[in-house]
Amino acid sequence: MNFTRWSARLPGTQRRAARGSEGSVPAARGEYGPRPERPAEGTEDPEHAEDTVDTEVPALEDFSVRDLLGRLPGLVALLYGPEHRIAYVNEAYAAAFGPRTPGATVAATCPEAEELGLLPLLDQVLRSGKPRTVKSRRTADGGSYTVTCLPVDSPHLEGAGVLVHAADVTDHAEAAERLRASERRHRETAVTLQRSLLPQELEQPDDLRIAATYQPGVADAAVGGDWYDVITLGAGRTALVIGDVMGRGVRAAAVMGQLRTAVRAYARLDLPPHEVLQLLDGLAAEIDASQIATCVYAVHDPNEGKLVYASAGHLPILVRDEDGTVRTAGDPTGPPLGTGGWLHASGSIALPPGSTAVLYTDGLVERRREDIDEGVEALARALAGASGTPQVICGRLLRALGVTAEHDDDVAVLVVQHPARDGADAELFHNAALELLGGVEAAPRARAFASGVLSSWRFPVELRDLGVLATSELVANSLQHGTPPMRLRLRRTDRRLIIEVTDGDDHLPRRRRAETEDEAGRGISIIATIASSWGSRRTPGGGKAVWCEFALPD
Repeated sequence: MNFTRWSARLPGTQRRAARGSEGSVPAARGEYGPRPERPAEGTEDPEHAEDTVDTEVPALEDFSVRDLLGRLPGLVALLYGPEHRIAYVNEAYAAAFGPRTPGATVAATCPEAEELGLLPLLDQVLRSGKPRTVKSRRTADGGSYTVTCLPVDSPHLEGAGVLVHAADVTDHAEAAERLRASERRHRETAVTLQRSLLPQELEQPDDLRIAATYQPGVADAAVGGDWYDVITLGAGRTALVIGDVMGRGVRAAAVMGQLRTAVRAYARLDLPPHEVLQLLDGLAAEIDASQIATCVYAVHDPNEGKLVYASAGHLPILVRDEDGTVRTAGDPTGPPLGTGGWLHASGSIALPPGSTAVLYTDGLVERRREDIDEGVEALARALAGASGTPQVICGRLLRALGVTAEHDDDVAVLVVQHPARDGADAELFHNAALELLGGVEAAPRARAFASGVLSSWRFPVELRDLGVLATSELVANSLQHGTPPMRLRLRRTDRRLIIEVTDGDDHLPRRRRAETEDEAGRGISIIATIASSWGSRRTPGGGKAVWCEFALPD
């Protein structure tokens, strides 16, 4: 077969009648333009004389198509007819897939065509007369090829044909796969680091029910610096923290881990929320001034029935009341951590029994081409209709906000419930308080009050005696070193007895070793010896609180 009688119908060209009896391809000449005519002798343009060619420019049909196709580094096969019979394969094709018998059908003799998915593609090219390309298809032997199929015509055939050109892209495909594997390993490392830095098991306070969830994003190594924590502070108080380090990958996760560790250390100082953020702000600048981080730090006190919080550029806390009403925590909100020069302030929002609070990161509510306030409003609507345990509410909020396994940003959610107790459960939770007016009668009154309350709560005699002793030492310490007003508070939960004394002096007591001849200074040592734990903190209005806890017998 003479291949100069085949013409490729390329996009943008027109089919033209063959010139002469040799069946050449004038369409190709139209592609490259007509031959330039030589000017008449003596009429050369002097400005273009140097461009004049003395020899005739060869036409495309003057070249051997067989030689051209045979020397191409790509794999070439020429097919004809609706059954896609083989007219020719070049040396590169034969070297890759073996020689092919002219006249045989592709379906019967070319298994690589089926592996590459070319059979339906060839039919499409014949029907439409348009070229088709498939990229990086893999064969059974592991090779990868990008294949282009072009429609061709021949005046000696009733049906059209297809020119198949395949480029071996195995090296590129293997490099791309290595890159994807590297990205997967990087992402897995970041996710592992992120999850290891998050709490493996949330602390569960006596008065709250808490659940949290973290879901990494899927885009690239999209794990970021979202984090949360729950810290029991003693005396029934609980710190709730959620934050977000902007950025992706291991670096953001590492910064997050340092901030979380610092928050836990600062929380042990039992400082007000705004003072914790003030300390964290300075540390964030030292860790990495280029990383932006937001954070909310809140403290729940069951005796006050509210959350006291401070925010560093983070999204507002949402609280759902028992009747389904959703409230949003307002100001104060300061700039993100690490900016410096800002004095943070604390605010509060009521968290009565039966209510649920939600702390979250921007991945839950932020969407492209949408204002983030719209996302917060959507979350508030979802929370209004959510009920059940904190874990159930976490799942419902994720579904309502459209967070799936394919979500493009990481998400952290912390759900806090202050349950309303009644019946037998309510009998396990009690509060009692006594105002101490000072004077010599204050200590005996406090001991008598504690003895009566602990007896009414049906504690064992041993625990009741330890509670009275602890009350006596705490009150005596407050009378000696504190100032009015003074108050004694007893609290019982299902797991512990809490005794707390507050007064108007802000000097915190410390445990010290009393010498043998000292007549005082042993009160805090006695408390530390007999109680499960003890501590002190400054109160917001000035003054301090000193407390101790006793674990209840099982």
